Amino acid sequence: MTDVKTDTLPAPVPPFGDLEKNWGWLLAFGLFSIILGSIGLGMTFMLTELVVVFFAALLIVGGVFQILDAFKCHGWKSTIWHVLIALLYIGVGVYMTIHPVVAAVSLTLVVGAMLIATGIARAIMAFQVKPASGWYWPLISGIISLVLGGMILAEWPQSGFFIIGLFIAIELIFNGWSYLFIALAARAAGKNRLASSGATAA
Repeated sequence: MTDVKTDTLPAPVPPFGDLEKNWGWLLAFGLFSIILGSIGLGMTFMLTELVVVFFAALLIVGGVFQILDAFKCHGWKSTIWHVLIALLYIGVGVYMTIHPVVAAVSLTLVVGAMLIATGIARAIMAFQVKPASGWYWPLISGIISLVLGGMILAEWPQSGFFIIGLFIAIELIFNGWSYLFIALAARAAGKNRLASSGATAA
């Protein structure tokens, strides 16, 4: 008689992993993000300026590091262009720091144009895949982008004083709610797992 060897299957990995135990941290982060976004809705102009200054600081730091890197590129034929691009980064960053309102208005114009271009591209994509299942989702997304872009450009340059801050605030709120729901789902999954384990043991 031949013995049949049965391999033990590994236990399935919980979809949320350790988050089932540590869901409270994610919940707290989600609530914090919602609070920050809600505060940001009341100070969109200041938030817009902060974002512009932060972006300007990134450009300046990036330009400085690029110049430092150029000193290590002896013999490279494109070193001069490397330095010129770095100086452009620094120059734009300094200008944005000195004139954050002008920079915000200019960035808003770019954002509006990009939303319109993205909306047109998504609409074209939707009709290219029609009548495949779900083809209308890219179309809906494209229409929303077109409407948002049109609204931004219609109110430009006034929209430049608040639109970037408004987008950041809304993103923080949506981000917070998404993390909040994930945390609650992880908590529920952990409770269900404990309940099923107790029932199996019994």
